[in-house]
Amino acid sequence: MMLKDKTRRLGRRDFLRYSAAGAGALMAPGLVRPAKAATAALTMHTWSAAVDTVQSHLSAFTKETGIPVNYGNSPWAQYREGMVAKFVGDAPLDVMWVSDAWLPEWAEAGWIAPVDEFDNLMQYNVEAEDFCTDSMTYGGRQYGLTYYTDYMAFFYDEAKLKEAGFDAPPSSWDELVEQSLVMKEKGIADYPMMLAMAQESWLIEFISTLVYSHGGRLVDDNGVAVMQDPKEGAVEALSWVVDAVNKHEIVSPACVETGELAGLKAFAAGNHAFAMVAKYRLRMLNDPEQSQIAGHVKQAMMPQGANGSHATVGWMRFHGMSAQAAQDKARAENAAKLIEWFGGKADGAYTFQKLLFLDIGAGFGVKPLFEDPEIRAAYDSYGDVDMIQAQQALARKKDTVTPWFGEWNDTNGSAWQSAILGNVDAAGAVAKSADLWNQLKDSY
Repeated sequence: MMLKDKTRRLGRRDFLRYSAAGAGALMAPGLVRPAKAATAALTMHTWSAAVDTVQSHLSAFTKETGIPVNYGNSPWAQYREGMVAKFVGDAPLDVMWVSDAWLPEWAEAGWIAPVDEFDNLMQYNVEAEDFCTDSMTYGGRQYGLTYYTDYMAFFYDEAKLKEAGFDAPPSSWDELVEQSLVMKEKGIADYPMMLAMAQESWLIEFISTLVYSHGGRLVDDNGVAVMQDPKEGAVEALSWVVDAVNKHEIVSPACVETGELAGLKAFAAGNHAFAMVAKYRLRMLNDPEQSQIAGHVKQAMMPQGANGSHATVGWMRFHGMSAQAAQDKARAENAAKLIEWFGGKADGAYTFQKLLFLDIGAGFGVKPLFEDPEIRAAYDSYGDVDMIQAQQALARKKDTVTPWFGEWNDTNGSAWQSAILGNVDAAGAVAKSADLWNQLKDSY
């Protein structure tokens, strides 16, 4: 199951190409449905993850409600472009999986519809993590119900920590430097902290986490860049990374070429004492068949900056409703029932989110599931469920998810890398990134 993505703006050539693809798909043999079947049944499309679980839950939905559902799925790598083709080509579509990173584009294009007029869906917000609800909200409207979520976590190798003479993991970034320097002196690790800062789609999660934990943000509530403000955490966070690489030498200078997966493997091989990676990686890290440090990997709260907190960044996926479905009241109400069945409760319980967690380990966005005995037992087999819950409660949505995010993201990543390599100071790098952000916002 792929858990990452990257937003880019839909251009005119893309629109024409998707239009052609969509029209071709509609005319393909075997895809023309009888009018009666198309209106009688809902159509749901997902990417190819936990397909058997989805189909089983759909069958239960039809049995419970009498509403038939035509189900389709496609690989993650092709999912986004395939969905755009369906939207542009007006293919039958009612409910679909949506990444939070695509919401601004799809909402601006009028492809998906808000669902906040359905009381049966809005009742679940009280039990959902705030960052999940925030991530499904655009322009003041809510567009779905969550079914999967995760966040950036801080892990440490307990064996190395004890070898260095420490009883507890670092609670701050300054304390991490202190512990890392002791580890270097004792020869425990050449580069105790693993940071993956390569130019890839994970980079914005790493950057956002560093900024949030230093008490800052990249843009304000009005979408205006504040990252250049020394009091807003970004300059402070980047300065910490620059010093960690060049002054303290506790992070490898190769971090700018290290992707998330390569960094994960290096940590699992025992090359580092600390690592920042997605929380779902914990199960792999404590699996003896996949990790040389299995049984020793523990989670701690994200270290905090001098003016920060233990905040981290979170991301999520949700069930959305097509604008096509929303145009017909009866069809929209049935689509809302289907969204509730998957993103809310089915037979009085958060059945699908629980099934998805037990099936593929996908995190959930509703707080009551942390009290479920089966879920607690599963989490406790490789991690501390209370720690996992405590950190998730401090997760925040990416504040840079906008229609112009893709055009800005590469420049931002390059600016951070340039500072790490010593080609520009942290303030100058962040100022460059902020200038581009505001230019794109003004021209959008």
